[in-house]
Amino acid sequence: MSTATHRSSGLAAQRAESACPPRAASIIGHRDRLTVPQSVGRHGDVPRTVPHDRPWVALPPGFARLVRGENPRLVSEIVEQTCRQIPEYDLLFEQDSGAGIRRATGRSLDHFADLIAGNLSSGSNSSAASATVHRALGRGECRAGRSLDLLQSAYRLGARLVWRRYAMVARHTGVSTGTLALLAEVIFAYADQIVVAAAAGYAQAQANEPGTQRFLREKLLRSLLASEPASAVAEAARAARWKLPAVLSAVVLPPAGTADPHLDRAPLGGAAEARLRRWPDVLAHLDGPAGFLILPEPHAPGTRERLAQVLGDQPAVVGPSVPWAQAAESLRWARTVAERPSGTVLAAGAGPTYCDENLSAVLLLGDQALVGLVSERCLAPLSGLTPNRRRRLEATLLAWLEASSGSAPEVASSLGLHPQTVRQRMRRLEALFGSALTDPHSRFEIDLALRGRLLKQGEAAPTGEVAGEPQARGDRGGRAGGPAASRRRPHSASS
Repeated sequence: MSTATHRSSGLAAQRAESACPPRAASIIGHRDRLTVPQSVGRHGDVPRTVPHDRPWVALPPGFARLVRGENPRLVSEIVEQTCRQIPEYDLLFEQDSGAGIRRATGRSLDHFADLIAGNLSSGSNSSAASATVHRALGRGECRAGRSLDLLQSAYRLGARLVWRRYAMVARHTGVSTGTLALLAEVIFAYADQIVVAAAAGYAQAQANEPGTQRFLREKLLRSLLASEPASAVAEAARAARWKLPAVLSAVVLPPAGTADPHLDRAPLGGAAEARLRRWPDVLAHLDGPAGFLILPEPHAPGTRERLAQVLGDQPAVVGPSVPWAQAAESLRWARTVAERPSGTVLAAGAGPTYCDENLSAVLLLGDQALVGLVSERCLAPLSGLTPNRRRRLEATLLAWLEASSGSAPEVASSLGLHPQTVRQRMRRLEALFGSALTDPHSRFEIDLALRGRLLKQGEAAPTGEVAGEPQARGDRGGRAGGPAASRRRPHSASS
């Protein structure tokens, strides 16, 4: 090459460089500038025939190296803008599933660069894997309860962001106008293909709607009982098409026909399960022997009657009604009561037992060891008495604590005794307990101890009398333990 030719070539290169000066606002910093392959230069030619289904083959292969370097930052930008512009995805990217979507976005961009480079064909294994990824995303969106329109909006946003960044790279490197136009066609054609794959996965999940709804309701149950953040539970409820109630109760279903909740038997019969399926407001977990329900608004008109129709004679324990955020606590309390032997205070018959009707008993059952310790200490003054004498004094003391006036006639009326009998017993109790009967804190603990002892003994109510007990003076032939005594039941928390 002659000197003149060499100088001419250098001058042409300088003119070409000055014709496309670096832009200060470019997304690519000075140190990030890449050497432009010759095939991507300003005068690079674009093939006249562009395959309709594979337009990327018409792009200069060297362009793939340029865009591949932008992909890591582009993934972060797509995630950031998706969360900002589509709020429904903001929480998703904070969870583990968001990491999967981030990886899928990066794989799609790398796959796109491979197609441009000519390393792949649209029917290659990598292309098939990419389509599989987006079909899975479509299925996941359907199962999460989000609409297909929302998913397509996210894809369109991603395609715009990809075009914006890749176009700036292309302009910075000085590609021709024809190549820029082709780049736009390539990006949006590729986006169309992955959207089609996602839509196919979405449609596949919709075709299996019963299984999808079952999956969503099980996910909602897990969210409720794991005490997840309110936003996560609300999202799971929306996906499962379940309205979060103001209050709810957990319903524990001991295995039908047995008092042993550990036997491996179905918690409901076939007919009951069929009736339950016609009650979509109720969430049900019926796998295995430890079945339970989540019952919204348990005290709403008609709810008790409908639950009784579903259960029939099946025993069940309806936990306390609580705000939905405390669903796990209602289930725990209901299970505590359900573990009581059959025939005791809160499990005394067929059909559902409502914990709300005796919250004080639920409280005492919660930690029977501690209640036993309180009973042992607070009732120590009675420890030296005979069992029969102790039972009579305990019944009288509990009736006195429950009486509004504390008068002997009122206590006697509740126990079916003569007032003089009650006065004699109270004098004995005052001698045993002393000032503890006038101290509010001590009175509360004694009341707690007496109720706990009744529950521990499995008694349905304090009878307070035994057959053949001698009557006190002044008891004019009244028989010990009248009808009122046999009807006594522990008061509820509202008494």
